[in-house]
Amino acid sequence: MDEIAAGLRVGGIRFIWVARGESSRLKQSCGDMGLVVPWCEQLKVLCHCSVGAFWTHCGWNSTLEAVFAGVPMLTFPLFLDQVPNSSQIVEDWRIGKRVREVQRDQILMTRKEVAETVQRFMDLESGDGKEMRKRAKELGDLCHQAIAKGGSSDKNLDGFISDITKAAAIKRTDVPF
Repeated sequence: MDEIAAGLRVGGIRFIWVARGESSRLKQSCGDMGLVVPWCEQLKVLCHCSVGAFWTHCGWNSTLEAVFAGVPMLTFPLFLDQVPNSSQIVEDWRIGKRVREVQRDQILMTRKEVAETVQRFMDLESGDGKEMRKRAKELGDLCHQAIAKGGSSDKNLDGFISDITKAAAIKRTDVPF
């Protein structure tokens, strides 16, 4: 974590870092470039217009929030479902890049590697970056359409509630006593 903090500081990109148990210790390592907090409303932060990317461990809830916000991701999976979630983000949806490939259970990076990775990813003029950001925004727009009135999630939730209500009404009439 210290190398990541130093790399982010050296990379020259402003950031907010949620580090639950480590926030007070990491504040010093991050310097003036970063804001380190023990907690935040992640979805609100990701939806803010100043957020250019999300460094994520690729937990499913975090992944869904970043997709909803239309934010590209730097993936840093550690274990379990995070690895296939990272593959989905990078290979299938093409809205992110892996921070580093895991090699023989090694996920350590130097501050120089972190700085270079973040700088390349945040280069708004790169063609690859532009395409990735465009796809991330398109996926976010699809999410917003789905939850809007008349969208697929709105219709499916209404249908689900209707089905449950009908099933409950049938059961009440079938009770013999």
